[in-house]
Amino acid sequence: MTITAPDFRRVCVFCASSPGTDPAITEATVELGRQLVDRDLELVFGGGAVGLMGLIADTVLEGGGRVTGVIPRNLFAREVGHTSLTTLEEVDSMHVRKARMYDLADAFIALPGGFGTLEELAETLTWNQIGILRKPVGVLDVGGFWQPLLALLDTMVDKTILKPANREVLLADESPSALLDALVAQDLTYVPKWIGDSDI
Repeated sequence: MTITAPDFRRVCVFCASSPGTDPAITEATVELGRQLVDRDLELVFGGGAVGLMGLIADTVLEGGGRVTGVIPRNLFAREVGHTSLTTLEEVDSMHVRKARMYDLADAFIALPGGFGTLEELAETLTWNQIGILRKPVGVLDVGGFWQPLLALLDTMVDKTILKPANREVLLADESPSALLDALVAQDLTYVPKWIGDSDI
């Protein structure tokens, strides 16, 4: 059984422009794409045609789904901009790219990735924390890929650097279906990030 919501229509997926060598990550990327199609959810992503970016876009398109890509003009050639998308937006900078993806999406999922994926994930969490966004965020924890980061966040809570309520914004699951269900069901409440003596 899958969970749907009328205001949950687009999912932004952060993922690598490299394919990696772990077949489990490849399989999870394909399965996430299929889940988006099955749930009639539009994919929003960085607009590239290579690596995991290209794989998830192609999976959704082959299934008859909708895909919107957002890519900076100066990266179009290097990231091999995908020219077969439902919509491809070319923007002026990385900052505009990210802001546009955040605006378009109703939720965010980070696949295993590198610096770019990590940056986008951290920024959406930060924007939720300070009240710019109120949209669910999750990581697809294939083979425990995200466990070191999740452990670090728990350490931040233990050291009273991060509030538990803000830590709980980031969801994690190894199953694309279960993660999507959790994102749809998540009830986000803004909790100010600042920790004072009364919080310790």
